[in-house]
Amino acid sequence: MKPALNIAVSAARAAGQVILRNMNRLPDIKIHTKGSNDFVSEVDHQAEQSIISIIQKAYPSHAILAEESGQHKGDECQWIIDPLDGTTNYLHGVPQFSVSIAMQESNKLQLGVVYDPLKEELFCATRGDGATLNNRRIRVSKQRDIAGSLIGTGLPYRADQELDIYLATLRALLQKTSGIRRAGSAALDLAYVAAGRFDGFWEFGLNTWDIAAGVILVQEAGGLVSDMEGGHKFMQSGNVVAANTQLYKNLITELNSAIKSV
Repeated sequence: MKPALNIAVSAARAAGQVILRNMNRLPDIKIHTKGSNDFVSEVDHQAEQSIISIIQKAYPSHAILAEESGQHKGDECQWIIDPLDGTTNYLHGVPQFSVSIAMQESNKLQLGVVYDPLKEELFCATRGDGATLNNRRIRVSKQRDIAGSLIGTGLPYRADQELDIYLATLRALLQKTSGIRRAGSAALDLAYVAAGRFDGFWEFGLNTWDIAAGVILVQEAGGLVSDMEGGHKFMQSGNVVAANTQLYKNLITELNSAIKSV
């Protein structure tokens, strides 16, 4: 799996170069609306193409699922790509965005890379080999209780998302934690859980490319990831809970209690 990880890292760094190169021309970047409050820029497309080009050169038979260009058919190995997670942050000059690349084989995640090109932070994980940040091992936090924890989340922004359910979960956790953070890049939020910066994370309605790399990062750093029911359908539903093993049970109990109250 090491050669595949090297390709993922090379692709992430290449996309990062595209992203940074365009930062000095943010007012001139062409932007298109994909949906309500959902934007894509020419930088997303350029970064994605740089990733796909590197992957296809190394693994021409592999399938690819990319946020902007969709499904590229291939064999049982599939790369899952978000070329710029946090596009809205990026377009406003907010320094919280990332490149997210994962690879799965027979529907099982095998590796993940989340790269923050501005901070030069490279999070990597391969199944069975642990997780790293800039080549140093990382682990999830040891925070046991919701009290004292710092939790990441994401706010609903599409019309089809259940705002009332999200607000109920936010209300349930807001005053019980040390703080809730909505930073704007789910891939980085999950990487931060893996690195112990966040004790946990929850969000509804994410896409596969938003979470794939972050999921294996958390798992390989010793954490747990599930859907809101504690099951394994988060890649399909986009509803995700992630935390260290001590905090996970308390977090999912609070979330489910809040959801049932709506």
